[in-house]
Amino acid sequence: MTFHAYHGVNPEERELGQMFVVDLTVEADLSGAGRSDELSDTVNYSEIYRTVKAVVEGETYNLLEAVAEAVAQRVLTSLRATGPVMAVRVRVTKPSPPIKGAVLDGVSVEVYRERQP
Repeated sequence: MTFHAYHGVNPEERELGQMFVVDLTVEADLSGAGRSDELSDTVNYSEIYRTVKAVVEGETYNLLEAVAEAVAQRVLTSLRATGPVMAVRVRVTKPSPPIKGAVLDGVSVEVYRERQP
């Protein structure tokens, strides 16, 4: 998922914004959906997209770590009633980090969080 947002430590990042790429993997027991073939028994990918978009394009953060943590927590808590998400892995990438003189494909952070009982 790719979003334009305003995260970063530098004032230019917060003023101009930049692209952020979010890769998300969820862990869930999908056996019920496999048997029922019903959306209500699985993870709704549209809801996940809307949840991630709200976090990334919402509140601004200084660090990629904070963005990744916010996405992970929101997916685990807000989708609790709508799908069997048990754990989530979130990678947030800044494709064009403002590092003078650096030639990079981007910088990323990744977090893995499990639902707490």
